[in-house]
Amino acid sequence: MQSILPRAVRELSNELTRLPGIGPKSARRLAIHLLRQPRQVVGRLGDAMKNLHANVQVCSWCYNLADDELCVVCKDEMREKSRICIVESPLDVEAIERSGSYNGLYHVLGGVLSPVEGITEDQLTMSELVQRMQKGIVTEVIVALNPTLEGEATARHISQLLGQREIEITRLGRGLPTGGDIEFADAITLSAAFEGRKEMS
Repeated sequence: MQSILPRAVRELSNELTRLPGIGPKSARRLAIHLLRQPRQVVGRLGDAMKNLHANVQVCSWCYNLADDELCVVCKDEMREKSRICIVESPLDVEAIERSGSYNGLYHVLGGVLSPVEGITEDQLTMSELVQRMQKGIVTEVIVALNPTLEGEATARHISQLLGQREIEITRLGRGLPTGGDIEFADAITLSAAFEGRKEMS
């Protein structure tokens, strides 16, 4: 049976289903909820969505999200410049920063290697990582990827890429559960993972 909802509601619902974790029913509920809100509330939401692409940049140094050319971490003169923590996404940077367990720099890969999804090294910031190693004085690289099959494969690939250099390559300790995501880990778990990091073989 065809939907009897007005076209505008159907169109918004279709767009909302493109978001992760939003199915058709949730999308329709959200669309109806927004319809019931005052125009200024919906207007603020629309403005915030328009500003997202206009006002958010990718840090030219670590590939984290930023307001300017450099993110707040790369701008911070008090950070340990000799350590780089490699993460999958900006949400992982946010989670690690909340834990207060790390004071170095980051490198955001923008994903992990996944042959099934067609994600290759060229689609990640791997070559930029190698270039960073050549430019700066880095003594330790901490691989902080999610303990999934793709995360493990990406960690091994990074270890091979950087293995010829005189850099200590470590992994976070196993405070993180297998299959768990860094962005959802609590501060105590992340702190334990940083303290228990081990050299990669």
